[in-house]
Formats: sequence, C-alpha cells, structure tokens
Amino acid sequence: MSSIVIDISELRSAHSEQAEELEKFLKDKIKAKIDVTDREITLKPGDKGEIPSRDYLRVLLKKYLHKAELKEEFRVIAGKEYNLMIKKRKLEEEG
Repeated sequence: MSSIVIDISELRSAHSEQAEELEKFLKDKIKAKIDVTDREITLKPGDKGEIPSRDYLRVLLKKYLHKAELKEEFRVIAGKEYNLMIKKRKLEEEG
C-alpha cells in the first residue's frame, strides 16, 4: 500500500474551516506524511514507512466528526481500495 486518499470535497464545501482542523487532528494522531488539496487528503508513509490501516483511519475520522459536532451531518464511508470519503448524510424529509 503506497497511500490512502480521503475525499473531503463535501466537508470543505459545507465547512471550509473544518478541513484545516481535520488536517491538524490527523497530524497529531498519525505519523504519516499528509498532503492536502482542495478535494482530498493523501496520507503517504512517513520516515519509518508507517501508514495506518484504513479501518483505523475510519475510526479516527469518526472521532473527529464527533469531536467537531458534525457526526449528525456527515459520515465516513469506504471507497475503492485504499480510499475513504466524508460524505454528507441524506436527511429524510419530515412527513
């Protein structure tokens, strides 16, 4: 596994400041190299060649959404192979 990509385009479009907070949160928790673009965060192996598992990253992203009080609005889903996405929840319309 060479890298993991986290799609944050929906998070950035709704809460642009939260994307920077998410980057800081991940830097504190993991020792991988983090590259941020407008649409995604890419995690690459650090100096020791360590990169966390996709399952661990999913847990970290859920913790971040809970901490930022965004878990009612967004969810973390798995994409292709080593990708994760933070997607907006589809809210059911009230009767």
